[in-house]
Amino acid sequence: MSRATIEDVAEEAGVSVATVDRVLNGRAAVRQKTAERVEKAIRRLNYQPDRLAARLARAREYRFCFILPEGSNAFMIALGEAVKAEALRMAREKVVIDLRHADVFVAQTLATALDGIGSVYDGVAVVALDDPRVRESINALSDRGVSVVTLVSDVPSSRRAHYVGIDNSAAGRTAATLMGRYLCGREGKVGLIAGSLALRDHIERQFGFEQVMAHDFPSLVLLPVREGRDDRVKVQKVAEQMLADHPDMIGLYNVGAGSSGIATALQQAGRARDIVFITHELTEDTRRALIDGTIDIIINQDAGHEVRSAIRVLMSKTDRAPLVDSMERIRIDIYLRDNIP
Repeated sequence: MSRATIEDVAEEAGVSVATVDRVLNGRAAVRQKTAERVEKAIRRLNYQPDRLAARLARAREYRFCFILPEGSNAFMIALGEAVKAEALRMAREKVVIDLRHADVFVAQTLATALDGIGSVYDGVAVVALDDPRVRESINALSDRGVSVVTLVSDVPSSRRAHYVGIDNSAAGRTAATLMGRYLCGREGKVGLIAGSLALRDHIERQFGFEQVMAHDFPSLVLLPVREGRDDRVKVQKVAEQMLADHPDMIGLYNVGAGSSGIATALQQAGRARDIVFITHELTEDTRRALIDGTIDIIINQDAGHEVRSAIRVLMSKTDRAPLVDSMERIRIDIYLRDNIP
């Protein structure tokens, strides 16, 4: 069967091609009954608009902006590289993608960055802090017709259009199950280090981890979480202090970034082999520490997939097209040194 065309839809609905185009793109008011006839015809014929052709025929470009954290976080740097690569690829399709950086750990700074987004953009993807000031800035963009996608860390109480990232509660629960299994009934303390408990992804991972540990592994004592702002040097100092304060610590879960600092602290203390160390994101630093046995498990999310998904979502929102949920689901990958890609 040949693919249905916009002319087929117009004939089926008994309207003009221009009317079908208006319904598809929401460019002008169409009577409700007429719009319903067009939508029924689209469903009956399983009509799939040629979005690429529509983009190329547009009088202006699509413009999207990514706002990522500044600093040395290796995973966020990988996200930025993926944004740059996609910007080059999408330029052929009249899609302009800009990249900005902000200190996402400071709510007012991130809110100011969002407030500075001009009317030139159709959509924004942001690694967001779950804070009232950030929420209001997202809502203000939404009210202006700018679609906002939260990336990696969500602000679910805002009017953001979509969240692109892993299920962080599930990631934390996964880390806890693996930690408990790896410790094989040993008794002792387990430490947690987060970047910031104002970041929802870190909060959710911590919550999922603590939930499973308390229920399934009561012989393990969880230490209070400490923050390192995802900075390698700061995280190393936090880890060194934890090792000094708790010589009976047998497990360590890094909720955020800066894992190379923890690896250094464990190696310098001579404890790289007797502490089970689980962390997030496969980077060059964590890869080396996984191979040499300092890190036992890495829970990963694919930076390239997340950037491509965010762009697809923003395109769909701009085109008023439905999402394909299965394409936008971000997997939780688990890496040991035996299956490292």
